Amino acid sequence: MTSTVMNMTTSASVPTEPEGAIRGGTVTDRLVDANERYAAAFADPGMDARPVLHVAVVACMDARLDLHAALGLELGDCHTIRNAGGVVTDDVIRSLTISQRALGTRSVVLIHHTGCGLESLTEDFRHELEDEVGQRPSWAVEAFRDVDQDVRQSMQRVRTSPFLLHTDDVRGFVFDVKTGLLREIDVAA
Repeated sequence: MTSTVMNMTTSASVPTEPEGAIRGGTVTDRLVDANERYAAAFADPGMDARPVLHVAVVACMDARLDLHAALGLELGDCHTIRNAGGVVTDDVIRSLTISQRALGTRSVVLIHHTGCGLESLTEDFRHELEDEVGQRPSWAVEAFRDVDQDVRQSMQRVRTSPFLLHTDDVRGFVFDVKTGLLREIDVAA
């Protein structure tokens, strides 16, 4: 029996030149080049902005979360709303409201994850920014110590928003960055 070994790399493992430069250009140059190759083979999928599965997913912006792969989603299946921590902020409520009222979503899935950077921050981050730049940020850091409790808080914020039409199918999960598994959070715990 023979086996084949394939070396797999991610963009994070591609050698880079000094600080932000990638072989003759910036990271943004690399992205624009990739888009040109993508567009050359692009075919209009013929869909509109309404998600096929009528679901909006709110998740952390962490680069380790490949939401479409982790959830078995295809292009056009869902609306994806991402921010630091996957926290339900006023802007997330704005996006969910548009998603539901204008584009037909009915379900909300909230996904936080293990090893989140917000677990190591505090609101002192805002104070340090104010000291550095001379202006207080208008936003909260939304740092947390207990990821399960923060998912519960996010579910509660969605369920109690007066702007959302559909709050009966709101579920929250923690994605384990080591195993790739979701763990559902019981709202009542």
